[in-house]
Amino acid sequence: MTNKKCVRLRAIEPEDLELMYDIENDMSLWNVGSTNVPYSHFLLQEYITRSTGDIYTDKQLRLMIEVGQQTIGIIDLIAYDPRHNRAEVGIVIKEPFRNQGYGTQALRQLMDYSLQVLHIHQLYAYISPDNQYSVQLFRSAGFQQTAVLKDWLFNGETYSDVLFMQFF
Repeated sequence: MTNKKCVRLRAIEPEDLELMYDIENDMSLWNVGSTNVPYSHFLLQEYITRSTGDIYTDKQLRLMIEVGQQTIGIIDLIAYDPRHNRAEVGIVIKEPFRNQGYGTQALRQLMDYSLQVLHIHQLYAYISPDNQYSVQLFRSAGFQQTAVLKDWLFNGETYSDVLFMQFF
């Protein structure tokens, strides 16, 4: 289902602390990323305060996803490598706003910005094959699966594969 409301990407504001806290401490998301520890309000406040918003300085860029006046998620460029001109993409949409086309709009805006403004040559993402919504999101945006990384993620009990998807 595609929603007609337009998504806007914007810089982090101090008011985003609670949303960031909720997303970073959502244990159901830990298995799809590289973190498995909770973040405190203090650490996240420090991150907001110290972030320059400059990908060249921070080697990452976090943008908030808004629809109207409501912040519904986060999209990141991380592990920015200026030498090889590439960055990893991560996206989280709050549960009530998923599967409404907002992720697609946000990802396409981030891709346009990355290619046209930052002149990044390659974007990539690590996605669990079980996360069919994310696989479809990235495929529909033009990402191609170029590898399967075996036993890449560990949930404390079992290892699982991850799809490596790239956009050139």
